[in-house]
Amino acid sequence: MLPENPNQPIKITLEDLASVEAPVLAAPSGESKAGQTRVYGNVGDSAEPQVQTPEERDSILLQGWFYLGLAGFLGAFLGWAMSEHSFIDGAGRSWGNFAIIPLVITLECVGFAIAESIVERSARKAVIRGLLALPLGIVLAFAFDIGAEAIFAILVNIVAAAGVHTNHNPAFWIVRGVAWTVFGAAGGVVYGIVGQSSKQTLYGALGGSLGALVGGLLFDPIAMLTKGGATSRAVGFSLLGMATGIAIGLVESAMKDRWLYVTAGPLAGKQFILYKPRTMIGSDQHSDIYLFKDSSIQPQHAVIEIAGARVQIRAMGSVFVSGVPTKLMVLQSGSPLQIGRYAFRYQERQRK
Repeated sequence: MLPENPNQPIKITLEDLASVEAPVLAAPSGESKAGQTRVYGNVGDSAEPQVQTPEERDSILLQGWFYLGLAGFLGAFLGWAMSEHSFIDGAGRSWGNFAIIPLVITLECVGFAIAESIVERSARKAVIRGLLALPLGIVLAFAFDIGAEAIFAILVNIVAAAGVHTNHNPAFWIVRGVAWTVFGAAGGVVYGIVGQSSKQTLYGALGGSLGALVGGLLFDPIAMLTKGGATSRAVGFSLLGMATGIAIGLVESAMKDRWLYVTAGPLAGKQFILYKPRTMIGSDQHSDIYLFKDSSIQPQHAVIEIAGARVQIRAMGSVFVSGVPTKLMVLQSGSPLQIGRYAFRYQERQRK
C-alpha cells in the first residue's frame, strides 16, 4: 500500500500480494498444454490434423508369394483344362499335344500379370496388364517351348548314354526340371515387362526358373503316383504354375532394395517394392500404388522419388511422415508414413 508521506519507503504486505492477479497469456501457436511436449510448426505444416491409425494384422492373401502362386496355379490349370480334351495319350498327335504346354505357360503369364492389380482392386489396371500379357505370353510360350524341347532332347540323350531310359529314374526327373526352367523364365519375364521394370524382369525370370525347376522335378513322380493320364497332367501342370508363382514372389521379396510396407488400411500386410525412379501414389487406378475407399486421397496424391541413395516423398495432398505434415521430405529406413486411412513404413535393405 502507498504511504501517506511520499518520503517514506513503500511497504508491501501479504494482503497486498494475495490480491494481485496475474494476467492469463495465450499460448504461442503450436505450443501444447503444460506438462506435455511442445511441438512447433514448420513450413510443411498442413491445416489437417493427423488421425492416428493403429497397425493391423497381416493377411496372407496380400503376400506376393501367395497371390502369385495362386495365379500360377489357376492359369496352369485353365490351360490344361482347355487343351486336355484334345490331348492323345500314346501313339498319335492332336492339336492338344502341341498346344498344351504353350497354353499353360501363356495363361500363367496372364495370371502373374494381373494378380497384383486384382489384389489392389484395380480392375482397370488388371484389364490393361492382361491385354498386354496375352500376346507377350503367346509369343514367349511358343518360343521358350522350342528352347525347352531342344534342351530336353539334348539332356535325354546324355542320360540315355549313361543308361537312363525311363522316367522312373531320378536322373530323368532332373532332366525335365532343368529343361522346364525355361518355362518358368517366360512367366517371370512377362511379369517384369508388364511391371515396366528391368530389375523386376530379372527377379521374375530367376524366381520363375527356380519354381519351374521344382515343378519339373516333381512332374514324373506325380505321374507315377497317379498312374499317368489326364490326372497326372492336371496335377503336374498346376503344381508347375503354383511353384513358379511362389518362387517369383519369394525371390522378388528376398532381393528387394526399397519398399513400402502397409501397416494399416485396406491393404494392411502388403508390400510395394519400389523399382521405379518415380512411384506415384493416389486414388487414380493408373497410379503405381492405388489407394481406394478414401475420399480424402487425391488422384495423384504423392510421389516417391529415387535418385541414387536419396529417397524422398513429394506430397501434393496431405501426407504425414513420422507424425509431421510435410510437402517434401527425405525418407529414412523405418520412417512411418500416413496418407488418409492408410499407414505405411518405408524400409531399405541393410547394406554391409
